[in-house]
Amino acid sequence: TLEGQRHFVRNLIGFYVIMEGIFFYSGFAMILSLHNRNLMTGIGEQFQYIMRDETIHLNFGIDVINSIKAENPDIWTLAFQEEILAMINEAVELEIAYAKACLPNGILGLSADMFDDYVRHIADRRLERIGLAACYHTKNPFPWMSEAIDLGKEKNFFETRVTEYQTAASLEW
Repeated sequence: TLEGQRHFVRNLIGFYVIMEGIFFYSGFAMILSLHNRNLMTGIGEQFQYIMRDETIHLNFGIDVINSIKAENPDIWTLAFQEEILAMINEAVELEIAYAKACLPNGILGLSADMFDDYVRHIADRRLERIGLAACYHTKNPFPWMSEAIDLGKEKNFFETRVTEYQTAASLEW
């Protein structure tokens, strides 16, 4: 049925677009911002590998969603698009509230406002990828996140050695 197909696509969007494509990325940005400052580089490198895998999952999910839409255009009604947009808007608001709880006063050059912009920026990218118009139009405050996604694939993380922990005691908050 059309409603069954919509239910399936709604769940795919909740899992791939919202959870893996929005919620995970703001968490990645928090940890990778430290890595970007040459702090916690071992953990940051592991997060880069995890983010690379999640990006593959995100791309797969969006391809599945768009394939289902192409094969079943009757499911993609204006009302359903508005429902999906409302889901993504709610996810954005939840993630912004999470950033404000994590960074109420900012830390190490990061602020909740930066994460507000970042979450809205990546939500726009996700909306566009599933055929909806961007609605937030914010600038990406973390352009280095794009570089982290493109992590070189020739390195074997099992063969790396962490040597950065000797400087952990010098971190000033």
